[in-house]
Amino acid sequence: MIIQANELKRKGVSFIEKLMQQDEEVFISVRGKTKYVIIPVEKYEQLKDAELESVVRQAEKDYKEGRYRVETAEEHFRRLGI
Repeated sequence: MIIQANELKRKGVSFIEKLMQQDEEVFISVRGKTKYVIIPVEKYEQLKDAELESVVRQAEKDYKEGRYRVETAEEHFRRLGI
């Protein structure tokens, strides 16, 4: 479901709650472009967990394939330009 930002301003949070009963995601449009999405916290947490799992799998794969560096923190920061 897509709603206009102005509609959200007029109708408030109770409007969002009503929409969330009908659909799991509510998209908010600003000046005709979809800019935001509202999802239940539980779904957000699932997405963050999946993202973390993906990053960990990639790091494990990189390690197994030798794509890593051994360096001091100082060397690491210098390489990053910090």
